[in-house]
Amino acid sequence: MKNFKPIQKLILATHNEGKLREFRELLTPYIETIVSAGMLNLPEPEETGATFTENALLKAKSAASLSGVVALADDSGLCVSALGGNPGIYSARWAGPNKDFLQAMTQVNKELGDPPDRSAYFICVLALVWPDGRQEIFEGRIDGDIVWPPQGNKGHGYDPIFRPKGEGRRFAEMDDAEKSAISHRGIATRKLLNFLRQ
Repeated sequence: MKNFKPIQKLILATHNEGKLREFRELLTPYIETIVSAGMLNLPEPEETGATFTENALLKAKSAASLSGVVALADDSGLCVSALGGNPGIYSARWAGPNKDFLQAMTQVNKELGDPPDRSAYFICVLALVWPDGRQEIFEGRIDGDIVWPPQGNKGHGYDPIFRPKGEGRRFAEMDDAEKSAISHRGIATRKLLNFLRQ
């Protein structure tokens, strides 16, 4: 085990209020103060990485160096096998500037057409970065398939068209607790929590 001091204050490298709320709920027992990059008016770096890990590190490193505080960033997305892994790191961008995920889901379905292989997976990479450059990476993945038309009004993003393997329901038909018990973000976050408990 590396000798890290307990984290007193953390910057969540996001401008998304929902994400801040979600992570505060999970991390409050381990970290005293959690603020977001948005609250500090830190700029959002351009996500120029070629992988989820590169983009998560890019966001966390930027927030850590600008604030001088430990930073956590996540990068996640939907990867569809028959589309060569797309939308992948461009999952949010497929929804356009207005974050129109119905448009993004429609594009996935249209590009997919009617192949026998509708397998897909969600991936989440969490990057924890210290101002001195130390870093830890935590990854979660859940496999499933793409089902059309969209169903369910819970969750967000591509949840209405993603059915996890072994499940009869889409992510958007599950409540938060059910979803995070099996989701990519839930898996990555539990790895982070295990690290913080050590």
